[in-house]
Amino acid sequence: MRIAVTGIGIVSAAGLNVAENLATLRAGRSGIAPRPVRLATRHCLPVGEVPLSNEELAARLGIGELQSRTTLLGMMAAEEALRDAGGVRPRTALVSSTSVGGMDLTECFFEEFARDERRGRLRMAAHHDCADSTLAIARRCAVDGLTTTLSTACSSAANAIGLAARLLRHGVADRVVAGGCDALCRFTLNGFKSLMILDEQPCRPFDASRAGLNLGEGAAYVVLERAGETAHRPYCYVAGFANANDAYHQTASSPDGEGDFLAMSGALRQAGIEPREVDWVNAHGTGTPNNDLAESRALRRLFGAELPPVSSTKATTGHTLAAAGAIEAVISVLALHHGECYPTLRFAEPDPEGDIRPLDCLTRSDLRCVLSNSFGFGGNCASLLLCREP
Repeated sequence: MRIAVTGIGIVSAAGLNVAENLATLRAGRSGIAPRPVRLATRHCLPVGEVPLSNEELAARLGIGELQSRTTLLGMMAAEEALRDAGGVRPRTALVSSTSVGGMDLTECFFEEFARDERRGRLRMAAHHDCADSTLAIARRCAVDGLTTTLSTACSSAANAIGLAARLLRHGVADRVVAGGCDALCRFTLNGFKSLMILDEQPCRPFDASRAGLNLGEGAAYVVLERAGETAHRPYCYVAGFANANDAYHQTASSPDGEGDFLAMSGALRQAGIEPREVDWVNAHGTGTPNNDLAESRALRRLFGAELPPVSSTKATTGHTLAAAGAIEAVISVLALHHGECYPTLRFAEPDPEGDIRPLDCLTRSDLRCVLSNSFGFGGNCASLLLCREP
């Protein structure tokens, strides 16, 4: 059964919609700023921050009630994806993902509560759960079918898209909105800083001088339908998906990239595609020494000397955690649709151990198959294979 992508929506530090993100990618600009503007923190670290406050996001959506930043970003992207696909229809499901959920509101609540247990707006803490954003997005978009939430760290949204394809294949829904949303918060920034994997400069994926990642925020969703049941020509097709786990470490990839290799090879095997047929890899490419080396080794193991062009768009958007798999899936859809590969910003010198030289400029190409990688903490690795034709 062929699964078609019929709608896309995205908001990130690179833009507030699909058109703005595409323009930023084509121009080779970065959405990463020298330090947070809206996030209250003493850390001066580069981040990919969406350039609107919570109040501005709510005003754009016409929302008066309290919502987490994660939810607001998710609503913007999900609504755009559904509009692009022709609006809401019966038997539509929503598979969303997040890692921080409503943590931004929890932090505001706890700040007062820690000083005095009689203080603090308890309603803020009620939005903490990851499923809260999913339910709010479902209500906003009038989704009438199954609604579920995934949280598997940085592979979350890719896994959401994989699950969405399975729901369609098994007839659980006729249309699925799938993706993820995550907002910057102090908990995340401090947590990653404690792991010592944040770069104090704009990140440089796959570069020999790379020193860590830059956190980002955003949301993206795709609308999936069974081919032949769509109202208009699809952007592309989800041809293969695989999830794997190397069970190596809580936060580090295995040095040989075993989980990465299993996910990529599994996605190709499901699609019946040979490695030589992949035209571009939108890599996980966080910019940490461990991740990039592991992914490089897995890429070389899978493709050998016939390595296709590789890019990491996290140098443009920052690492958006649970939303990353969907943001990069949407970017991959745009690449297929427009026949172009997007650059890895700030790349200068390849790592001799990894032996990967990613694209550093916009490249026009007749793309047929694109592999999008999302590898998360706990060894949870996911790869999506998107193809222009079924």
